[in-house]
Amino acid sequence: MSRPETPAIAADIIVELIDYPGRPIVLIERAFPPYGWAIPGGFVDVGERMEIAAVREAKEEVSLNVRLLVLLGIYSDPGRDLRGHTVTACYVAEARGKPAASDDAKNCQIFSLDALPELLAFDHAQVLADYKVYRETGQVTPLPEISVLPTL
Repeated sequence: MSRPETPAIAADIIVELIDYPGRPIVLIERAFPPYGWAIPGGFVDVGERMEIAAVREAKEEVSLNVRLLVLLGIYSDPGRDLRGHTVTACYVAEARGKPAASDDAKNCQIFSLDALPELLAFDHAQVLADYKVYRETGQVTPLPEISVLPTL
């Protein structure tokens, strides 16, 4: 039996800066298409755990050592990445220090939740809306309501 063709897997990290007032977050400005501001993250390497990929991507893109706090949610809409079907696990993490753009991040910047940039890449407007709920309630993203597929 041949292996099925599957989506690409990514890990994204909402980095809260705990040594800044209000625990602002770090976003990157993408250097490559699709352009816009994005949550730091990237593809999981073969043989790599999701959590390790998240920590690695934070270090590569914003030069911060992070501590993962919680899995915010899994985002799998086939249209979320115009380059192809990509599923991401989005983590919330905390870090100290000053972020610096690196790897494929053209720029990085610190944002408070009430002053996010307008042009967000991928489905990150939805992810950040879910994150705002998490910050207010402590509840991670609820599972979407999916109707059961009929049996053939």
